[in-house]
Amino acid sequence: MNTLAVQLRLQRGDFALDAEWSAPARGVTALFGPSGAGKTTLLRAIAGLERGMGMVKLARQCWQDDARGLFVPPSQRGLGVVFQDAHLFTHLSVRGNLEYGWRRVTQRPLAFEAVVESLDLGPLLTRRPAGLSGGERQRVALGRALLAQPCLLLLDEPLAALDRERRDQILPYLERLPVLADIPIVYVTHALDEVVRLADHMVLLDAGRVSAQGPLTTLLARPDLPLARRDDAGAVLEVTVAGHDEHYHLAHLHLAGQSLYVTGPAPASGARLRVQIHARDVSLALAPPTPSTILNVLRGTVSSVTPASHAGQVMVGVQVGEQHLLARITRKSADQLPVQPGLTVYAQIKSVALVG
Repeated sequence: MNTLAVQLRLQRGDFALDAEWSAPARGVTALFGPSGAGKTTLLRAIAGLERGMGMVKLARQCWQDDARGLFVPPSQRGLGVVFQDAHLFTHLSVRGNLEYGWRRVTQRPLAFEAVVESLDLGPLLTRRPAGLSGGERQRVALGRALLAQPCLLLLDEPLAALDRERRDQILPYLERLPVLADIPIVYVTHALDEVVRLADHMVLLDAGRVSAQGPLTTLLARPDLPLARRDDAGAVLEVTVAGHDEHYHLAHLHLAGQSLYVTGPAPASGARLRVQIHARDVSLALAPPTPSTILNVLRGTVSSVTPASHAGQVMVGVQVGEQHLLARITRKSADQLPVQPGLTVYAQIKSVALVG
């Protein structure tokens, strides 16, 4: 499998970056961590805008290998970069901004019209950046980066400067990017909900070092990671659409031979989707529960029991088929059941969110 492989070290004052990781050269890889973890510094070093030491390689393309004395300048790496501030050319129209990179490439697998249509830029083409909203400017910046036909797209917290309403308006466009461009994307953010909606792979950064990396679904379900100590801790599960109940407006989903029901629009039957289940919304029972208002119950096996962020709670990992969910319960409840690895339990789920 082709990969994006990164080994970079960099010292800036008191801050030291020492990061080594690799991810599939497809889909979205999220660089996630708190402010000051080194996410933006790492992204800039991948682009060559910050001069770290080490190696950066995408499939067969090597942009930096200090062991061989190789360093390709940023302008020759064929990357697309979008920062928090869109950095548009104020003297050009939207069309002029989009055509800036478009005119400079000869190979154009991405058509101009396709990018304009996918990002809904048609009504903006004659306008100037000064008259655009923050969300519109970011859509133009995304379009300009894509039309330069990059082999890798780097997004540095592109939604951080937007309010909640405009951020929610942009997220659907970001979800389309992997299909539209079919290139790997590295996405820097400290917003977990953005990671859940967009990412396939995840790299956790803390104080300049990689604390964990792997598929999104795997890392979110690991109770030993700091992610599990957040109030919004939970798992993301891959499900298949089995059908739609028109009478109750419920999507019928399959997970490891079991059923989940989610309110919302009717997705295509057979489609692969993601659902998010927060640990706080899961309770456990030793037997199938009696009829109640809780619609979703999954049979699984306890895989782990670890302390939670609160002294009176534990985090329980539950394996369902090949996937895992998390349940945050009180220590007293865990002792009374008693919960231990290998125990068969019934996870009663109060809320399931369809996230992509």
